Amino acid sequence: MSSEFGKLLKISVFGQSHGKAIGVNIDGLPAGEAIDLETLNAFLDRRRPGKSPLSTARRENDAPVFLSGMENGVTCGAPLCAIIENSDQHSSDYSELVDKPRPSHADYTARVKWDGHADMRGGGHFSGRLTAPLCIAGGIAKQILARRGIFVGAHLAAVGTENDAPFPLRPTPELFDAIAAKAFPVVDDDAGARMQALILEARQNLDSVGGIIECAAIGLPAGLGDPMFDGVENRLASALFGIPAVKGVEFGLGFGSARLHGSENNDPFTLENGTVVTAGNRAGGILGGITTGMPVTLRTAIKPTPSISRPQQTVSLSAMENAELVIRGRHDPCIAHRAVPVVEAVTAAVLLDLLLEGNHGTF
Repeated sequence: MSSEFGKLLKISVFGQSHGKAIGVNIDGLPAGEAIDLETLNAFLDRRRPGKSPLSTARRENDAPVFLSGMENGVTCGAPLCAIIENSDQHSSDYSELVDKPRPSHADYTARVKWDGHADMRGGGHFSGRLTAPLCIAGGIAKQILARRGIFVGAHLAAVGTENDAPFPLRPTPELFDAIAAKAFPVVDDDAGARMQALILEARQNLDSVGGIIECAAIGLPAGLGDPMFDGVENRLASALFGIPAVKGVEFGLGFGSARLHGSENNDPFTLENGTVVTAGNRAGGILGGITTGMPVTLRTAIKPTPSISRPQQTVSLSAMENAELVIRGRHDPCIAHRAVPVVEAVTAAVLLDLLLEGNHGTF
């Protein structure tokens, strides 16, 4: 199934943006794990829409309803299924799009693939709305990992041409918590103010802007993963590209390493309190698809929101002629800041799956 990822921890996302509900099924969670619902709801709230002019005006509570897999707040070994009911859909905003596909959306490709039967209201199953159930799975994974000394955090590294301060060589759980507590998820609040001004400027110009998210995982043991086609990068990249609007993923220095000499790019090995570490982390904590014990670091590129209020060129599929389209409805002038917890969620879920599979004395 295309909307599922994971090997031992299988996560399946279902629903459509304007359907009755969206949800997630998680098979393979360890039994006996307490789930702090207050902490989970706070995590979900970080991506919830309708909280500021920086995001869509669509208002959803995003309160999960658990149908199975948990008893008295503890996982019971059965597949965990949770739904989030949709309550603020404006489906009439999308009636014109049946005939006129939106540029840079999946309207046209979904129509071709499913012969016009796809529900594309609000983006349908392709919508960023589907990241809410992803955050249920990832929020639970984050709690399970944290009990074992493994923490995942992220920040908005860039919006357009404005850049945040990067994570330090060794991020801490306290830094992750401090960023998560902010209304705008950055390390440097001055940089964040410039980013927000850029987003609001795009909104005023009936346009949108993209961004970059930096994510790190700390506390992972060395030796996790496999070489070639099933490495840590492979597993993470495959799942991260499932997040709507992600157009690029890089690890460590990523594409920047292509501009260096080996003498500049290599991370020298050294000893620290009897443990092998590296003096730098341009490799992003992964060598040969296997973790080194250093923080795993990655960045995701989030494209500008394709739903903009300016007139755009498209085609009329019924008339088979060129046409103009003005998209109505409520849309984010920037998706990237709300996607920060989503990248955390997917990263945590993949790492939990890898740990369950490798069973490095953690479970």
